[in-house]
Amino acid sequence: MAHHMSPLSRRRWLAWSAAAAAATLVPTVGLRAAAGGSLANAHIVVAGGGMAGATVAKYLRLWGGSGVRVTLVDPSPVYVSNIMSNLVLNGSRTLGSLDTSRARLASAYGVVLRQAAVVAVDGAARRVTLSDGGQLDYDRLVLAPGIAFDDAYGLTEADFDAHTPHAWRAGAQTALLAQQLQAMPAGGTFVLTIPKAPYRCPPGPYERACVVADFLKTTKGPGSKVLVLDANASIQAERETFTHAFNSVHAGVVDYRSDVANLHINPLTRQVQWTDLVGSGLAQAADVVNPIVPQRAVGSQSGGWLAQAGLANSTDGRWAVVDVLSYESTAVPGVHVLGDAAQCGLPKAGHVANQEAKICADAIVRLLAGQQPDPAPVANSACYSPITAGTASWLTAVYQYDPASRSMKVAANNGVTAGATATEAAAITSGHYRQMGTWFTTLMGDSFG
Repeated sequence: MAHHMSPLSRRRWLAWSAAAAAATLVPTVGLRAAAGGSLANAHIVVAGGGMAGATVAKYLRLWGGSGVRVTLVDPSPVYVSNIMSNLVLNGSRTLGSLDTSRARLASAYGVVLRQAAVVAVDGAARRVTLSDGGQLDYDRLVLAPGIAFDDAYGLTEADFDAHTPHAWRAGAQTALLAQQLQAMPAGGTFVLTIPKAPYRCPPGPYERACVVADFLKTTKGPGSKVLVLDANASIQAERETFTHAFNSVHAGVVDYRSDVANLHINPLTRQVQWTDLVGSGLAQAADVVNPIVPQRAVGSQSGGWLAQAGLANSTDGRWAVVDVLSYESTAVPGVHVLGDAAQCGLPKAGHVANQEAKICADAIVRLLAGQQPDPAPVANSACYSPITAGTASWLTAVYQYDPASRSMKVAANNGVTAGATATEAAAITSGHYRQMGTWFTTLMGDSFG
């Protein structure tokens, strides 16, 4: 079944979604349809079936038509959304409500699903080796493997799973952290740590602090505390919103500290130690410790498959550097990297991953047709942040390509302005909380539906 979208209909689709985005923050991306060209029987392998991988697989089939075969490889039978997973902690959502099937990618768009993980990439031979022992040859490879978590602060992966969950990938650790939160004593202390940027979802840790603070206030009574230990010099996203939330909405509950260093956590006693900006040693005994630890692209560790393929080529070796016109690796031709694993200057967030995937899909279709990627891509970003069990804020930005720096920059007044920043909601409201549900449903439908 062919799902080819003509240049005219693609322009119409993009015009519609751009208009919708202005009103409702529906995901959209500014693309120009390629004229002419023909697609051979190209095989594109997509590794990773999260927000980026699902979206790129879907839109490669929509825009590439019958000439493009797409195989999506992921080790898990379903995707568990990280977006909205903080609401599992306060009981507003169940973990099961975040399960998202990839079945429609196969039934509606003809994507071939393969349950396995990539274990090796041979860029020269254009071949990937899978965990089930199979191999796939590709004309183009799209990697969207997501993030891995460092052992840090004296903690290991076993500690994250059993004692001190980071819960920064939705799943069993999310359930464990929710259980620990429910079991906290009245007047107890919850310690949340935030790593140096970049990390997945810039507003996410501050949102979690608010959700937990609200839960403790309403269920555990006075005296409960949320101690936020941030390795960054300041709040990384929605600064005005979260400053107000910490100082007013959750005043007396949230204790926010920046410039935290030398963090050490005992997973059994839950004793947390750190130094502040002036080097003073501090300590806190906690009832629950939620260490959001430093992150990197999956496979980028020493000896990992991404590193061995030469794709983990950021200065610190943690991320894959890409050309933002196509998301093609700057190190290995024919390999594109999307989402949290990429170093591209855009925030590591689900809505952004959806946007990157559309730019990438359009670029691959053009490249297969012997053309060049769109020279002026546009992406928008939107996310909602719950502040209490019934109120939320939001953040939005439009990014345009800046040819001078070859990067995506926040756009202002229809032009690229280096100093422009994202827009925050003017207030924390229940209306925004309701809109958050619509935004989430729309985004997941666009990526997986």
